[in-house]
Amino acid sequence: MANLKEIRIRISSVESTKQITSAMKLVAASKFKRATDAIVTMRPYAEKLGEILQDLSSGSDNDGNIYGQQRNQEKVLIVPISSNRGLCGAFNANVIKRINVLLANEYKQEHKSKNVHFFTVGRKVSEHYSKHGFNVIASYDDIWNDLSWENAIPIAEELLKLFREGDYDRIDLVYNQFKNAATQILTHEQFLPVVKIESEDKTQNDYIMEPSKEVIITELIPKTLKTQFYKALLDSLASEHGARMTAMHQATDNATEMIKDLKLTYNKARQTAITNEIIEIVSGANAL
Repeated sequence: MANLKEIRIRISSVESTKQITSAMKLVAASKFKRATDAIVTMRPYAEKLGEILQDLSSGSDNDGNIYGQQRNQEKVLIVPISSNRGLCGAFNANVIKRINVLLANEYKQEHKSKNVHFFTVGRKVSEHYSKHGFNVIASYDDIWNDLSWENAIPIAEELLKLFREGDYDRIDLVYNQFKNAATQILTHEQFLPVVKIESEDKTQNDYIMEPSKEVIITELIPKTLKTQFYKALLDSLASEHGARMTAMHQATDNATEMIKDLKLTYNKARQTAITNEIIEIVSGANAL
């Protein structure tokens, strides 16, 4: 059994860790509230725009809609979205695992031909794919320092440009979609080209286009795609804070249980030491 000094040191160490994890939980909870308010407000608007975007792309035969062009899938760009920091459970690892599955299955041929490139958002995925020799064409890690519509738009415009100029035939997003504090839905979605709606009855919503169809395609569709990208960033941010809050809550609970066990061990060791001392005193007295 460990001596009393070693147990006291361990108890002190775990108590210090508990204070840190408890403080991190409170900080994450504060950020989580702001992030969830942002995504809950944004989501209905973004989803409705997404429906309109799919309807327009499905009904336009892609005349003049370069963002709906279906090409031979030769070059693929994957946009993994992670956090800059850890201590949030499997939040970042799940994104990397999902991409590994994509490379081994859906993009196996493209990956073998070295035609799968990465456009990373978040330091964790940037470091991972750079370290392992993948072709990372751009990294945007500072976006999390001040996430806003104004800061997200240049990133989305860069993605639209890469597809518009034919550098890539498909662009995918991989990120955690927010559901609640304890649950994040790992999401892989096609960003470009725009996914067409496949309906059995072949019916679509009938829109009156003003001022013209051409203006709608050239202006509304890019704005809608930027909105979808911004929503993915908001989803990931809320998911990160939720995951970190949950992880720190579990860490604090584990520290509490560990302290209880260590104190029990300490009391047992102390009782054993006292008993041994009494036995030695009594034995000495009997000897005299």
